[in-house]
Amino acid sequence: MAIIVRFYEDVRLFSDAAEEFLLSRTVFHNLILTIVDGRLTLPEPGRYWVAFRAQQVVGVAVQSPLTYPATIVPMEPEVAAALVDAIVDADVILPGVNGEVATAASFAGRRTERRKAAAFPVQGLRLYQLIELKETASVEGQLRRADAGDRNLAVAWLQEFYVETKMPAINAESFIDASLASERLWLWQDGSVVSMAINSKPIQGVVRLSSVYTPPESRKRGYAAACVHGVSRHFTDAGYRCMLYTDLGNPISNSIYRRIGYRAVAEAIHYRFDQS
Repeated sequence: MAIIVRFYEDVRLFSDAAEEFLLSRTVFHNLILTIVDGRLTLPEPGRYWVAFRAQQVVGVAVQSPLTYPATIVPMEPEVAAALVDAIVDADVILPGVNGEVATAASFAGRRTERRKAAAFPVQGLRLYQLIELKETASVEGQLRRADAGDRNLAVAWLQEFYVETKMPAINAESFIDASLASERLWLWQDGSVVSMAINSKPIQGVVRLSSVYTPPESRKRGYAAACVHGVSRHFTDAGYRCMLYTDLGNPISNSIYRRIGYRAVAEAIHYRFDQS
């Protein structure tokens, strides 16, 4: 049956079309749900594609901000191909794509064929969901929410985090300001501040932890594990499900989260696209 792809610039129209589909798998679709929620609150230019088969949504791709790679949901190869065809036919230039491994590979492969331009895998990711929070070794210090006095340190750490992880950079000052205003920035303090983590806005009962960072001089002391464990306990006790992404290039972080009680539920990959 034919696949029809519809393009939206209005995030509200996109949300109306794709919401039921996105809510069907709230953990796997959390990134896009978070992007859409943010754009509904604070509008920013974006591109949104929805693939339909017999009027049923079978695939979604989102690009916002417009300098970012597209984020895609898991979908069948033929659906990914139809999305690529619609994007290429409209002469939209994407810097890359992020998504579940098989889907992202299908998307990148089709794009390479259509544009006759290379795609390069640049980062492997693993999606973890907290299954059962486990007790961990005691670590000196305590968890606290950040306040305005922590702003400059958090901005600097977030900038360092994006350099180390090779992820697309964001406006660190704006992101930290928003995180402080919504009380989503957490710190582990042992005399001085030694680690941080940021949680996303809860979406349909799911909270995503991100930007977990400990400066080099404070590493290998259990601070990041303690910070993530504390934030995870806070939200678990409040009735939320917790999830996070890890960089497969960082085996230490992956082992830390497993000890806390997170379990891998999917693999993802980021491809960078050649623009020739």
